[in-house]
Amino acid sequence: MIDTSDINVYLGLDVGKGEHHATALTPAGKRVFDKQLPNNEPKLRELFARLRTKHGTVLVVVDQPASIGALPLAVARDAGCAVAYLPGLTMRRIADLYPGEAKTDARDAAIIADAARTMPHTLRDLAPTDETIAELEMIVGFDDDLAGESTRIKNRLRGLLTQIHPSLERVLGPRLDHPAVLALLERFGSPGELRKAGRRRLVTLLRPKAPRIAERLVDDIFAALDGQSVVVPGTDAAALIVPSLARSLSTVADQRRLLSARIEELLEAHPLSPVLTSMPGIGVRTGARILIDVGDGSGFASAAHLASYAGLAPVTRNSGSSIRGERPSRRGNKQLKRAFYLAAFAALSQPESRAYYDTKRRQGKHHVAALVCLARRRIDVLFAMLRDGTLYQAPEASAA
Repeated sequence: MIDTSDINVYLGLDVGKGEHHATALTPAGKRVFDKQLPNNEPKLRELFARLRTKHGTVLVVVDQPASIGALPLAVARDAGCAVAYLPGLTMRRIADLYPGEAKTDARDAAIIADAARTMPHTLRDLAPTDETIAELEMIVGFDDDLAGESTRIKNRLRGLLTQIHPSLERVLGPRLDHPAVLALLERFGSPGELRKAGRRRLVTLLRPKAPRIAERLVDDIFAALDGQSVVVPGTDAAALIVPSLARSLSTVADQRRLLSARIEELLEAHPLSPVLTSMPGIGVRTGARILIDVGDGSGFASAAHLASYAGLAPVTRNSGSSIRGERPSRRGNKQLKRAFYLAAFAALSQPESRAYYDTKRRQGKHHVAALVCLARRRIDVLFAMLRDGTLYQAPEASAA
């Protein structure tokens, strides 16, 4: 919870791309500013200086701290103002407490300012972001976009191959991450072109990038080709599209490899990197995501608070005698939840994680539910590691 005992004016900003709406309230609720202002440094700095000179300590509150809210926060910090973040979902729920159903920038800014004044427990602290975290956040966000683009292209490729030659898709579809398969599809985009190229030419093309599986893969390709003699309508059109999609997928893969190298450099340069990566299952991308959203953990009161923020805390439903039980939360930070889930899945090779997972399976939970339980348990461990600055220790080692 943010201490607002020494705040003299609460400035709520409904941020926008070109301009923001700013509403400033005193602790008594008196409105001292309520106007739009451009999204540029001089006007923002002028407003902050005027409020500080006339009223004293200023708390600047936004509902979107990244992208369009980054400049106001940076200027506010530089001008000596306190800053805080009111989560958008929380703001929308608080808005239901106010009269009217209008959705305007002026109303939203007033609600943000009044919520900061009357309900400071809803605010989240925004510690100054160091350069490493800022760069990581930008690069990881771009990598997430590329991952989505990669999935889209793969699905399109597999759909085309399934349409014109299902047997060929069963051979090449699961191997679309392999550079050799992409090079093959860039050169030969249809079953007819693959057959015309011949075994020797295909092996020669594949061997530099896949020396171990080149001959076996070519055998599988020709076995699939021999299993279908009919030419499906649309095959000629697919021969034009498949190479283009393969090139696009190859380009995306190259970009992700470059970003992965930079993410690894930035993660290794951060002081918390040894703590995060010492925990089984946390790799470069999951560690970067946890570092971006969790940091040193000081922004969370407890491990339960962190689990709730990540959407990994179960939601209890209890009403009389008819409604009882728990269900998984559908809220929280989806990207952070995915990072914890993937880390838990990767940790199943560790004896202690596997034992806990097996215990949950024996209790009747299905695979996903057991993994969520494991991810929730690992949050307790990770929170303690970040709090104390200690590396991961297996239970056996701790007992010894």
